[in-house]
Formats: sequence, C-alpha cells, structure tokens
Amino acid sequence: MHGDETVGREILLHLIDFLVTSYGRDPVITRLLNNTRVHIMPTMNPDGFEATKVPDCYYTRGRYNKNGEDLNRNFPDAFENNSASIQPETRAVMDWIKNETFVLSANLHGGALVASYTFDNGNPVTGSLNGYSKSPDDDVFIHLAKTYSSNHASMYKGTGCDNRQTFPGGITNGYSWYQLEGGMQDYNYVWGQCFEITLELSCCKYPPANQLEEFWKDNKVALIEYIKQVHLGVKGQVTDKNGNPIPNAIVEAKGRPHVCPYRTNEQGEYFLLLLPGTYVINATVPGFKSMLKTVEIPDNTANFSALKQDFSFPEVSDKIRSRVASCPRIPLYQELTRASAAVKPTVHILVLMTVMLVIFK
Repeated sequence: MHGDETVGREILLHLIDFLVTSYGRDPVITRLLNNTRVHIMPTMNPDGFEATKVPDCYYTRGRYNKNGEDLNRNFPDAFENNSASIQPETRAVMDWIKNETFVLSANLHGGALVASYTFDNGNPVTGSLNGYSKSPDDDVFIHLAKTYSSNHASMYKGTGCDNRQTFPGGITNGYSWYQLEGGMQDYNYVWGQCFEITLELSCCKYPPANQLEEFWKDNKVALIEYIKQVHLGVKGQVTDKNGNPIPNAIVEAKGRPHVCPYRTNEQGEYFLLLLPGTYVINATVPGFKSMLKTVEIPDNTANFSALKQDFSFPEVSDKIRSRVASCPRIPLYQELTRASAAVKPTVHILVLMTVMLVIFK
C-alpha cells in the first residue's frame, strides 16, 4: 500500500513464482491451487515506489501516491466521515473488491513486525473506551493473526522493533496499537465481506536488496498457511424453488451480525469464516421467512474445503424475488453510538472531576 515499504512487494513476487513453479510438483500447493482462487496485487502504489530512489528504513515521501495522499487513510470509514478525496488507486481497489467475491485477504506493510487485525477505528460500541475495538468476528481475526505470526520465522516472538514496542504473540488489535481512520482492512471487512489483516513485515521499510531473499524465507510458510485459512467455516448457495441462485440473500451466523449484513453474490454463494464449533446459520430473503440451520463446523483447512451448507427457498421464484441495494457508503457505526450515549456523560464528568482535583491540589 505504501510505496516506500518494499518488502511486501518483493515477497508477493516471490510468492507468485513459488506457486506457479510448485504447481504439479508439490502436492500441497497443487491441492491448494486446485481448490482456492488466489488474487495477488504486488503493489497498490507504484508511483510512491518510483518516488523512493534511495533505500531508507524510515518514513519517506514514497509512502504517499503522486497526489500526496496516504492510501491507507483513504477508504470510506465505518465510524466517522472521512474527508479525504478518494484516489484513483483507492477507487480501483474498491471496484475490485465490489466485483469479486473476496473472502480472506491481507495487506502488506513495513516499519514493524506484527499481524494487526480489525478494527483500526472504533467507538464506545466496539470497546474503544477500553482501548480495544472489537469486531463481531474477533475470535476469527485473532486466529488469523496468530496463524500468520506463529508460522513466521520471528514475528511470533512479539519483540517488536525497539524497546518501546512489544506485541504479545506477534499480534495486535489495530485500534489498540493506534487509531486509524480510512484504513483498508476495516473497509474490506465491513463493505467487502472479506476478512483482512494488516501484516507489518519488516522493521526497515526499504532494506538493501541483498536482504530480500531472507525476508521471503521468513514469510514463505506463513503466507501459505494463511491462504489455507480461506477454507475455515461454512459456505454454500441460496437458491429458489427452481434451483436458480438468489443474489443479495442475507446469510449470517446467529450472534454475530454485521452492521452491513453479509449477502450472497450473483451466483447465490455465501462464505462465512468461522472457527470450529456449533453455529446457527440464518439465511434470509427479504420479504420471506428466514431459514435457520444448525451446523457443526470442523477444521477443514487441511482438506481445502469449508463445510458446505445450502439453503433452498421453495416459496421464492425467480419472478418475485427482489434485489436489495448494496450497503450505503456512510459511517455505519455512528448510529450505534446513540445507544451507548448514556455512557459518555459519566466518563466526561469523571474526567472533569479529576481535572478539578488536580487544579485544586
């Protein structure tokens, strides 16, 4: 995402080479590619990379695109109005997310060594007052982050890049690390129905070229194990009485609703990443009675196939089913803050009392 953070860019080129040369030779990679649709974008900010002429471990202008914008502050935000003008690179990625059914992703960065997970922004509803912004799928995100860090050569140690920065287990909630508005991982999760984490892969943003091979070796296993996690949980198709797919049907696991409900794609397909366990899956075609099914989800990542659970609505026909508009591009969590507004005055009063005590002392 940032042009001066070059390790991820090079690692993805190595990954492409590894996948295509291993296919047909390595049985695990062959099965993985036979059962997984993989999209790889080596760089989101080529202008920033070209602007960074001299390797530098720290912050440079190559972080930004040609218009001077930070692309990881440029996406619509689920918690507050993001005033940034949407950049061409950001718009292209948003269109990509909209037109594909992505389920799992990661965006790669440099400057730290940690796997960070959503939410990056937050409010009292998601727990921001306690310094942690929790999503409905927090358990899955922790698992995804740990999967990467535990398979990385050293990320799992959590030592960070200096004495001021430690990450137990090599993972962190994004908000707990620092609040970020307009980030890609929150956008992907809320509006793209895609579980994304942020991978910080090197303490040095732009290391010497002779170190790149070692970075690939450090991340190789972690990347493959992470890709396998797309087969967590449950998937299926929602159809009408004639067996035709129903797009825009809402399919979610009971007890973990999303503010922008997860819906089926044009083929009536849905994908829900869930850890092994028992869940009630709720499928709803707007205007018709919901259908509930209890499923026991195993760990199928080694088999490269999530549990399959289809839904058929016998009362729905192709002629009468309606299509639902896509989720609005507005800060969805703003509405939820009103429900917790009663908490805020108490906090403000406590802060005011503390300040007054300090003044009088």
